[in-house]
Amino acid sequence: MAADLKGLIETVARALADQPDAVSVKESERRGGTVFELQVASTDLGRIIGRQGRTAAALRTLLTCVAEGDDRRVSLDIRDQSGRS
Repeated sequence: MAADLKGLIETVARALADQPDAVSVKESERRGGTVFELQVASTDLGRIIGRQGRTAAALRTLLTCVAEGDDRRVSLDIRDQSGRS
């Protein structure tokens, strides 16, 4: 299922980004849950986060809903390519 979640994040982010080739998703385990780190071009950071964080919140909600089917805890960090969030 982790590959599906990673693919889901990547697909949605690529659809939103002006530079889809700069989108990457890394997965790691932390405190009993899975953390996905979404990296996008710095010019796309605002598009991924959205106004008042609405797009990022929707992406996190979607990710959480899909993960609940497997009783998994997940979180999403969004960063630009320089590593800033």
